[in-house]
Amino acid sequence: MPPQTMSRRERFRQATLEEIRTTARKLLIEEGSAAVTVNAVAREMGMSGPALYRYYPSHEALVEAVTADFYQELVATIEGARDDNMDESLSRRLLAMSRAMRGWAIAHRAEFGWMFASPAPPSGSAPDSPRQRAEHELEQSFLEQFVELWEERRFPVPDIDELAPSLREQLFDYAPKVGRRLPAEAIYVFLSIWIRLYGLLCMEVLNQLVFAFADVEPVFEDCLREVFGQLGLEYEPQ
Repeated sequence: MPPQTMSRRERFRQATLEEIRTTARKLLIEEGSAAVTVNAVAREMGMSGPALYRYYPSHEALVEAVTADFYQELVATIEGARDDNMDESLSRRLLAMSRAMRGWAIAHRAEFGWMFASPAPPSGSAPDSPRQRAEHELEQSFLEQFVELWEERRFPVPDIDELAPSLREQLFDYAPKVGRRLPAEAIYVFLSIWIRLYGLLCMEVLNQLVFAFADVEPVFEDCLREVFGQLGLEYEPQ
């Protein structure tokens, strides 16, 4: 609802909701996820716990709202990189988006770690929460590039009949969720690459690679080079 159409009470409520989430983020960054409790947020704001529950009815609801903010911020960063490179080749656009995703995650380690560690909504639940919508937008921002590439020229895909039966079934079930814009075997390639890039980023942000790599950027770039070669796209060094 546009601010000018809100009542004074609703504007106050929206401002308080935003302050609650901002305070929760501050606690997360400064003290860690365990510090983000309803009582701690309320104390920082000079409120009582019961008063804050009028805005977020549970700790889970607060976590959901804060997580949605982080996803929306990440999506905006990635889509900004996409829009800045809309007149460039698809290769350059995807490189810019992938590097923007990593750049945001590295600059916001606490927030990205929170996103990764927060329990995901149950499988099959309706995508009607702000977090679920933002997660969907994150997926779609990259999926759109794969659809464009597939329509321009087919990238290599496996023989669908050679995949494990359970995998085939899951891919066929997933296809309607992306509007059947890609065949199941192309969806497999998209998801495999997404898991590889996003998984590597999660391991970096959560310090799971420090036993071998103090600087993970060249590892991420090597991963980009390999997946771009897999897709038949031109990789350009940073």
